[in-house]
Amino acid sequence: MKRDPYKLWACLALVALAVPPPAYAMHIMEGFLPLKWCLFWYALAFPFFVWGLVAIRQRVAGEPRLKMLLGLAGAFTFVLSALKLPSVTGSCSHPTGVGLGAVLFGPAPMTVLGAIVLLFQALLLAHGGLSTLGANTFSMAVVGPFVAYGVYRLLAPLRLSWAVFAAAALGDLLTYVTTSLQLALAFPQDGIWGPFLKFMGIFAVTQVPLAVSEGLLTVVVFNLLARHGRSELAMLGILPEGGKASVAGN
Repeated sequence: MKRDPYKLWACLALVALAVPPPAYAMHIMEGFLPLKWCLFWYALAFPFFVWGLVAIRQRVAGEPRLKMLLGLAGAFTFVLSALKLPSVTGSCSHPTGVGLGAVLFGPAPMTVLGAIVLLFQALLLAHGGLSTLGANTFSMAVVGPFVAYGVYRLLAPLRLSWAVFAAAALGDLLTYVTTSLQLALAFPQDGIWGPFLKFMGIFAVTQVPLAVSEGLLTVVVFNLLARHGRSELAMLGILPEGGKASVAGN
């Protein structure tokens, strides 16, 4: 596999670390959730994390070249989820980056990669928090990848490029829907439906265009991988050996 894409994402990761804008967007910030909800989301995310560890071990066993591709998926998630963009609602928002890894390796490994990304962001960027790590992991590293993978598997037989786009976009969007539900459950006002719509009203306005942008970017990166790492994608059963180097027309 050629190294150019790795150098590109390594540079982007360094830029994200060097200029971290302080922001509290999708990730629920430290101390925001009541203790019982922190424990609840930790307990709900933990089995998926263990499943992810087992899945990673099985996936890369005997195929060390896939470790580099797994690292690329983690770097992609870190860079995109660290990009805070101002929104029309006065807050800020960001993509999640979990769709690419879910398409490549399946949803369970992305639970581990996403949790590590969120941990580093909480410790290094003050984005999210340790007490809310379980809740943020469940929304971005469990729901997002599982939705993305399900959409990809559903649409891939029809048109691969559209499947990658829809997987990344809907994985991003459903992450925010989950965050809205988490906040509504923690802070109900005569039920959870009203707060849920209120939080969704904030997120949906800004996240739809971001989700579309993430979908388009993921297709571009996927095409680069198809061109420079076709043998690795063939190992994962995504592309056949040989054939066209781009999925844009598929």
